[in-house]
Amino acid sequence: MEFARKRTLLKVIVLGDSGVGKTSLMNQYPSARWKAVGIVILLLSGALSVVPCYILPCLDLLELTRYVSKKFSQQYKATIGADFLTKEVLIEDKLVTLQIWDTAGQERFQSLGVAFYRGADCCILVYDVNAKRTFNNLNTWHDEFLNQASPSDPKNFPFILVGNKIDLDGGSKRMVSEKKAREWCASKGNIPYFETSAKEDNNVDTAFLCIAKLAMEHEHNQDM
Repeated sequence: MEFARKRTLLKVIVLGDSGVGKTSLMNQYPSARWKAVGIVILLLSGALSVVPCYILPCLDLLELTRYVSKKFSQQYKATIGADFLTKEVLIEDKLVTLQIWDTAGQERFQSLGVAFYRGADCCILVYDVNAKRTFNNLNTWHDEFLNQASPSDPKNFPFILVGNKIDLDGGSKRMVSEKKAREWCASKGNIPYFETSAKEDNNVDTAFLCIAKLAMEHEHNQDM
């Protein structure tokens, strides 16, 4: 008789400026195996859209159409409030459910996401390598998360940094070097750094697996 695998739930917060590709990263991890959590809405266009139960009262019908599809879209659509999807992974014989939250990067919607920082087990910070402003704002996102989430051990809380959109024009429009990004990571306690392309599904799986393992290790150390 086989023993049932231990199950663990990890709350993962994805943060960064609007337009850096947070939602696209989530959808590429991998989109075929996502389970959306919320209410399915039939739009006038005939398409189906999924809206989390908690945010439904905050939106009007026009805003409902902005909810992210399961395929990468060339035309960016802003996420309203915070959306989450779940993904199961196997880590060291443990079945781990990642509850991955995409918190709105737009300032006018940011207040909707603040309450959802609390209880997070780890955080993925995302910036666009082609937009220096999104890199410069990382300190704000990092500090705001720690302030709102109030983890018991902020110095050792699991973070990773993701530099997204490395595919854009073959890298010719890049504004932030890998060296500069790694220097920033070193200043924050040597957090891991990944460069990704959500559009081409490059290095996305590796980044999510890393943050899951870091969160598991942190949880284990907290229990010791």
